[in-house]
Amino acid sequence: MGNSPSIFVGIDVSKKKLDVALLPSGEYFHVSNSPEGLLELLEKLKGHPIAAIVVEATGGYEQPCVAALADAKLPIAVINPRRARELASGLGKLAKTDRIDASVLAYYAQHGEIHKALQTPEKQAQLEALVTRRRQLVAMRAIEQTRLEHTTFKKARADIEEMLAFLSRHIEQIEEQIAKVIDSDDHWSDLSGRLQTVPGIGKVTAQILLAELPELGQLNRQEIAALSGVAPYHRDSGQRKGKRVIRGGRSALRTTLYMAALTARTWNAKIKIFFERLRAAGKPFKVALVACIRKLLTILNQIAKTGHAWNEHLPKTS
Repeated sequence: MGNSPSIFVGIDVSKKKLDVALLPSGEYFHVSNSPEGLLELLEKLKGHPIAAIVVEATGGYEQPCVAALADAKLPIAVINPRRARELASGLGKLAKTDRIDASVLAYYAQHGEIHKALQTPEKQAQLEALVTRRRQLVAMRAIEQTRLEHTTFKKARADIEEMLAFLSRHIEQIEEQIAKVIDSDDHWSDLSGRLQTVPGIGKVTAQILLAELPELGQLNRQEIAALSGVAPYHRDSGQRKGKRVIRGGRSALRTTLYMAALTARTWNAKIKIFFERLRAAGKPFKVALVACIRKLLTILNQIAKTGHAWNEHLPKTS
């Protein structure tokens, strides 16, 4: 196999099946999205010189597949579905079928700038699910709180207050479960503690970073910013120079980081000085705050990469 060409694999994931395309051979097959189908997939890939496998994030249906491939030590990367569709459009593949989608993902594996995902064993999936559930419950509680503020009927208020107490209890239970999962892993426990040494980063933000940004410390600052959805992109055309905008990435994570930056601009001296300098230079509030998010991410990435705790003289990451 030493002289065999590298194989690039694209896997289109749906609830019931996995469509698999291989390049450069052009081979295509599908298996069921089940434990039996995953075993069949691993058997078909075994012995091939796999260079990269790309899977789209599909709201959770991809997790068993990603975990199985990672456990088999295969180079698996999960990408934002928008990236795949933009690539398909650029290739002129405007039709959308499972087979075409798998082929586009294989092409992305062959030509795209991807990084091997960290291994996602059962505990990583569990942490992600718990953090997602906490976010859902917090959103539900906020809606009920708004209803309470606009309700005057006594019995209706009592019912809303009962629901608020119910949701608060469940949020506490979820938070206890999240803490147990993190405490059960020495790396997570240590990293969570070091992240919280950064002014502006609390326990919940650290938990969300562990769950939704497992690449922290593995990539450079530009790549981490892109994953988090705060990398600026040019919008130029010919002589026209458009404003740079942020897009893509993990929107829920971006919201968390936005709130962390709001806190950091008050309590973190390094971020505060940076923010005030940008505002004094005429930058709009949100532009300055997004720049603070990127700076905060750079600090967090360096902490994860070096194993150090916070200090104001942390060198910039590459």
